[in-house]
Amino acid sequence: MTGTSFLHPALWFFGMAALLVIWPRRGWKWLLLTAPVLAIASVLLMQPGEYGHVFYLWGDEPLTLGRVDKLSVIFAHVFAVESLLGFLFAFHLKDKYQHIAAACYVGGAFGCVFAGDYFTLFIFWEVMSVASTFLVWLNNSDVSTRAGFRYFLFHTLGGLFLLGGMLLRYCDIGTFAFTPIDPASAQYYDWLILTGFCVNAAVVPLHAWLPDAYPEATVTGAVFMSAFTTKTAVYVLARAFCSWEILAYAGVIMALYGVFYATIENNARRILAYHIVSQVGYMVAGIGIGTAMTMNGACAHAYAHILYKGLLFMSVGTVLYATGTAKLSELGGLASRMPLVVLCYVVAGLSISGMPFFNGFISKNITIAGAAEAHHPLLALGMEIAAVGTFLSVGIKLPYFAFWGGKPEDKTREIRPIPLNMYLAMFGGSALCFLMGVFPQMLYALLPYQPEAGHGLPQVAQSLASFDIGFTPYTAWNLVQAFMLLGFTGLGFYVMRRVIVPHPSRNLDFDWVYRMVGRLGLLLICWPISVLDSLWTKAYRVIGLRLLMAFAWLAGKFDVKAIDGVVDGTAYGVRGIGRGLAKAQTGRIQDYLALAVLLGLGIFAVIWFRG
Repeated sequence: MTGTSFLHPALWFFGMAALLVIWPRRGWKWLLLTAPVLAIASVLLMQPGEYGHVFYLWGDEPLTLGRVDKLSVIFAHVFAVESLLGFLFAFHLKDKYQHIAAACYVGGAFGCVFAGDYFTLFIFWEVMSVASTFLVWLNNSDVSTRAGFRYFLFHTLGGLFLLGGMLLRYCDIGTFAFTPIDPASAQYYDWLILTGFCVNAAVVPLHAWLPDAYPEATVTGAVFMSAFTTKTAVYVLARAFCSWEILAYAGVIMALYGVFYATIENNARRILAYHIVSQVGYMVAGIGIGTAMTMNGACAHAYAHILYKGLLFMSVGTVLYATGTAKLSELGGLASRMPLVVLCYVVAGLSISGMPFFNGFISKNITIAGAAEAHHPLLALGMEIAAVGTFLSVGIKLPYFAFWGGKPEDKTREIRPIPLNMYLAMFGGSALCFLMGVFPQMLYALLPYQPEAGHGLPQVAQSLASFDIGFTPYTAWNLVQAFMLLGFTGLGFYVMRRVIVPHPSRNLDFDWVYRMVGRLGLLLICWPISVLDSLWTKAYRVIGLRLLMAFAWLAGKFDVKAIDGVVDGTAYGVRGIGRGLAKAQTGRIQDYLALAVLLGLGIFAVIWFRG
């Protein structure tokens, strides 16, 4: 996995996980920051190329553990940065198991990003699935245990689609190469692979695992999960399924669907989970449209989203850590008591809403402008509408009811002290969200697709040098449009603020379909079994019980006539012999002498006649 200019970042995280298992009680926490720093250095120093070729069981085709180009580098770059912020946020935790699970999870994500073949991708794909499940289970509650099982089952299903598709593909074309697939020549196994990727991307209606599991994860685990699973799926979709038009429409549906459910939710972490669905929708739509600009927009939005969504989960997780609840109906009046948390949340909320001078404004507009430029006005309009809903639910509703409105300011609520490392991680995320909004060249330098004349699939630039992506965010029209949309959205919320008060209830999503299917499956299994059991019970009562009684009668007769007869007869015979012997003992010596003479004569007669 090493080369002259490549050291796989996953090595640091898997190594950290192994060391945490055997490390003594003290001094191990600094490993949490060492591995991300080394990962950042590895990403910054790597050069384009393919590394880590391993020959396995088949032919002459090697596994490729390290494919480095601009597409893999931009995702690896943000993964490394977010891993540092995530482990800094979790630095106070004494539970080694959470850190081990997080390290394996991050290592699996890096493995997927640099995988050059489907076999390697599948191995790391499953590592991510198992490790992230433990981030849910380690919350140690009945709800998180059940949510973790549902999460694992759903990702197992997605992994099986991927496994089946890649094996069938190998049988047909004889290679595991992880390369772009032309939608015009796609085969059935390519659709299986796409389905497996769409599960991890939370494409509607395969998304319900996300708002079900993420709110039940640990406070720190949710920060990691918000960054890696869906964005790894975005990466593989960009790598293999560029310009698949079905993804363009699926992405816009995701953007609108996630916003709708986030607007009516009460639990703050479920609101943020639904907004992962919505924001990943922009990325999926950009990949589906498939121009160089929309592909760059998808990658840029993935980078920005990881930063501000991680910051959102940190801020809300800090509220949960300090107050014990993330339900808006139970919060209110925290602004004066947690001002720094409010500040960090506002930065993240403005970033996700596309406010100018924050990173979301840069990345979101690239995708929307690319959709319009590619003559998809309805898709661009759908993403604009989703942007309005995003600002309404995450930018205004959530902070208003959590930090200001809702319940009267509660001066008596017990606030748990917040560790310094949590603040440092949030400050770091806030700074990056702002700096990339003010200096978009920081993000542009990482974008992988160089605009070219003509049509066809955009190609990943092999050189890691930056280039002009053909988009200028800070124009008068872009600024006026953004401020108008956000301003009118804020006005609408002010007018409707008493109508959209959150209520302590849970909204069923597509999971009601899964539950119905589960109940139907149980019915189809249990009903025949119950019918057979009922028939067997009746047959037993009518036939089996009578046969059992007849067998018992025969056994009783055999016991009385045979067993008792033999035993009793033997006992009677022994008793008779004993009585006869007792009577033969008269106690007179002349009787014994006569008996001895008779025995002697009998013996003499036997000898005489035999001779």
